[in-house]
Amino acid sequence: MNKIIPVLVLALVLLPMIAFAQIKDYCTMGADIKYSDVTYKSGIQVWNPDAGGAPTACTTSGTASVKCSTVEWGTVCLLNTITRTFTWIWAILIAIVGIMIVVGAFSIITAGGAPEKVTAGRNYILYALIGMVVAFFAKAIPAIVAALIR
Repeated sequence: MNKIIPVLVLALVLLPMIAFAQIKDYCTMGADIKYSDVTYKSGIQVWNPDAGGAPTACTTSGTASVKCSTVEWGTVCLLNTITRTFTWIWAILIAIVGIMIVVGAFSIITAGGAPEKVTAGRNYILYALIGMVVAFFAKAIPAIVAALIR
């Protein structure tokens, strides 16, 4: 069991970050990111201004153009990667929570008066609720990182 936890951490945290952190002169936004009074909308491409042939600049009116170039492109792309990674982690954790609640409820219903099965079912549900709290923290991590970077 002790060897499974590091493998899960590696699979759930590092692999999505590696997959989303492609080395290019631009990144495509997967979520709306607000940074330095500019909102980078989902689906736009944020370019490195040193890359040849990149568009000139992002608008500062609250939304960015379809393709924009900014000095802060690295930070914006990092926030995008963190947001996308923790969105995946959140979705996986919520799915696991749902399964755990169903297993716990099934254990309680089929206990047939056996107190150890009822206790096991309650523990499944309790751990599922703790997992839900962890999942909500995972959803909040990108906002915390963005606040720390600014």
